Amino acid sequence: MSESANFLERFFKLREKGTDVRTELIAGLTTFIALAYIMFVNPNILADAGIPKEAAIASTIWIAALSTMVMGIFANYPVALAPGMGLNAFFAYYVCGVLGLHWTVALGAVFFSGVLFLILTIGGIRQAIINSVPQNLKLSIGVGIGLFIAFIGLKGTGLIVPDPATFITLGSVAKPETMLSLFGLLLTGVLMARNVQGAILIGIVVTTLVAMATGNAPVPASVDQIVSTSLPHMGATFGQLDIMGAWNYGIVSIIFTFTVVELFDNMGTLIGLTQKAGMVDKDGKIENLDRALTTDAVGTMASAVFGTSTVTSYIESAAGIAAGGKTGLTAVTVAVMFLISLMFAPLIGLVPGFATAPALILVGAMMMTAVDQIEFRDFTDGLPAFLTIIMMPLTSSIANGFAFGFVSYVFMKSSAGKVREVHWVMWLVSLAFLVNLIMRA
Repeated sequence: MSESANFLERFFKLREKGTDVRTELIAGLTTFIALAYIMFVNPNILADAGIPKEAAIASTIWIAALSTMVMGIFANYPVALAPGMGLNAFFAYYVCGVLGLHWTVALGAVFFSGVLFLILTIGGIRQAIINSVPQNLKLSIGVGIGLFIAFIGLKGTGLIVPDPATFITLGSVAKPETMLSLFGLLLTGVLMARNVQGAILIGIVVTTLVAMATGNAPVPASVDQIVSTSLPHMGATFGQLDIMGAWNYGIVSIIFTFTVVELFDNMGTLIGLTQKAGMVDKDGKIENLDRALTTDAVGTMASAVFGTSTVTSYIESAAGIAAGGKTGLTAVTVAVMFLISLMFAPLIGLVPGFATAPALILVGAMMMTAVDQIEFRDFTDGLPAFLTIIMMPLTSSIANGFAFGFVSYVFMKSSAGKVREVHWVMWLVSLAFLVNLIMRA
């Protein structure tokens, strides 16, 4: 064994974990292929918020690389991080879209949510918050976000369009962009059904190539439009967060929503991944959990500084874990692959929005899988769950789904004589949401 291999074995405790360098490298490459679609999708979403696309590409890749590197080295987790789906949609389409805030102010809110998440992590409060929310609402939050993301994807394909009579209706499937999106959706769906690794990435690339071949997307005219001779920079976004603007706006509910969604999403992802990687002991204690959560919180603050939406752990890491990844060397491999991909930033910028829209629909479909675990028969649980789910896509707001779900849960349980089932933290959270709804009205 070489000296470098010996160092990696000792640092990442490979032998203790029952793995080796080769297995970890292959696992890291597998995770990267499954996750690489975020380099195409996230910049398009951030561009809709007004962020310059080149800077969005750079910030997406840099924050994914650096936060994943820290997760591997500091926490020794085989888990990759990147700007979270759902949180980026909330950032672009609600905070910047519906509320009309400038993206710099939204970045300020992301930074505050990272600070709050770090305080909750260090203080051990996060578990109290998680335990206060009933399982039914936790599941409903994920399903609702999935529907919201899918709704955005469907609009991106042109399949649904505004209508003055019915609000939305079916768009023209004969439009070239819509036909190409449908092609990408079906192709990726088939690849996923056949368990092809990197199915979403393959679908985006093939759809883009077909669009170029049919004249519906620009074709690179030179090598410089494929491979960058200089790394893309974040000059337009780095350090541009408006912290005082976020503070002066008084967006408590926005910061709260960023924090709560990140809290539940990250905890659920880490619990699932660590179980799969054999990092949970017989008492249910997760190895190095505080380090992983701290990494995520610091990554969120860094993402605001870099100029992108909230970073979080990615469930696609399960692909690498299934390939044998058990240590942080898997994550470090993913981070290195992200850094290498910086050279292809010009090509990423040529990918049209209709080629990435199917990815949003498919991610939304995957997030729907928890719906069969939701209890709908007890109406004191079923109605709040339904309102949580339905209000997110119909009001284009994850925050509204939280508000109607939490407030209705407290009201239904209290009215049905089940007030003891409501945790005191739920009362506080629901009151805050109710006050916010009244103030907005």
